[in-house]
Amino acid sequence: MGIAASVIAVAAMTAPAEAQRSISCSSDNGKRHYCNVETRGGVSMQRQRSDAACEEGYSWGYDRRGIWVDHGCRADFKVDSVDSALAAPPERLTLTCSSSDGKRHFCQADTLQGVRLFHKLSDTRCTEGYSWGFDRHGVWVDHGCRAEFRLHQGMR
Repeated sequence: MGIAASVIAVAAMTAPAEAQRSISCSSDNGKRHYCNVETRGGVSMQRQRSDAACEEGYSWGYDRRGIWVDHGCRADFKVDSVDSALAAPPERLTLTCSSSDGKRHFCQADTLQGVRLFHKLSDTRCTEGYSWGFDRHGVWVDHGCRAEFRLHQGMR
């Protein structure tokens, strides 16, 4: 084996394993359904497969048990591995922000690396751009939305 072939062989052996995978999860009966999967690396929706809306925090989300879907949501989700989360370790902070009186409230936070609705706490729907959103100074909620938000903080 020549030097070039040896370098290629070593590079192939040390290449990182697949850092993410895709999983389909469905609420076919309109009720909450869990898909058991390791979620510590993070989850994002790749493709909606249902006519019913798939809205994070309302009809889909994830927690320690796995990905949950509800209200007829059917979708494919990208699941990042814990190893990929460790390789590029964003610090994930959770912020609770509430519009308990139905009016707009602002929760100051570092949102430069992005924000995601993590867990809806209210019976009222939380829709990005209508009842929640964020700018460079923090997260705002309105119209009765109460939720926990994930703030992604990059390593500096």
